[in-house]
Order: sequence, then C-alpha cells, then structure tokens
Amino acid sequence: MAEATGKRILVVDDASLVRRFYRDALERAGFEVDEALNGVEALEKVLGESYDLVIVDVNMPQMDGFTFLETLRCQDDDVASTPALVTSTECAPEDFAAARNAGANFYIVKPVKGETLAALARLICGMPP
Repeated sequence: MAEATGKRILVVDDASLVRRFYRDALERAGFEVDEALNGVEALEKVLGESYDLVIVDVNMPQMDGFTFLETLRCQDDDVASTPALVTSTECAPEDFAAARNAGANFYIVKPVKGETLAALARLICGMPP
C-alpha cells in the first residue's frame, strides 16, 4: 500500500463489485475511501463530511448521478466545488455533454483500470503522478 495521501474520496455506485474494485485501487494508492450506494446517500455524506473528490456512476436507483451532481453544485461553495469524476458505460457524445452540463469535471467510460483510476484521482486532487 502506498503512503497515505491525506485525500478523501467518495465512491458512488450501486454495484458493490464496482465500489469494491474502486476502493481497492484507490486505497492502494494511499487515498481514504468512503462509499455510497446512490445519489441520495452520497448527498447525505457530502453534506456531513468533506471530500477531495467524488467518483459517481450515472445509472443508479433513487437518485442518478446527474441529478446528484446538479444538486451538489447548488450547495454552499465548499461542497459545490468538490471535483466530480463521472464513470459510465455510456460513451456517446451526448452522454459526455450531459455529464458536463450536470457539473462533472471529468468523464471516463467503464470498464476502468485501477491504475488509471488512481492516476486520474491523483491528478484531480493536485498530486504528483
């Protein structure tokens, strides 16, 4: 395991295997990782705790990723400015545009390699590669 980065990441995905895979890759890279099953749970977490990055799936029950991001961006400045990385199996140009319009900073298409996810998280969090 890498040295702790001091950075906290919230992984939001309804698939437990995806959350576990992301958690393992990010923790190996030294990040502290928290999880949420959907946008509703994620919103509760970001309103109560501080995160350096939110990694969010698009298609989830109760509140999808785009609705979560739109709601996140309407919060106070500290919460609203949290960087967001969207992950999805959808890769049409309109999917990228919808993510950007919802407030995503980055968009990657699943499946994602663990090393790629960790490297992108380091970049987004302003850390050296």
